[in-house]
Amino acid sequence: MFSTGQLIFVIFFVIAFVILITISYRKDKKIHQKHYKGSIWILIGFIFFIGILLALKLWLKP
Repeated sequence: MFSTGQLIFVIFFVIAFVILITISYRKDKKIHQKHYKGSIWILIGFIFFIGILLALKLWLKP
């Protein structure tokens, strides 16, 4: 399905992408902790809301 060259490119691309994302995250970690303190509650609320919608959909299913 894919040629050998394409597979090699994908492998190197994924490795480079993961390394760059990791470096970027470590560099910005302190800034994120300072400016986005408490944002976990937004995520929990969003997941709770999606859960309620899913429960209502399953409960009201004809």
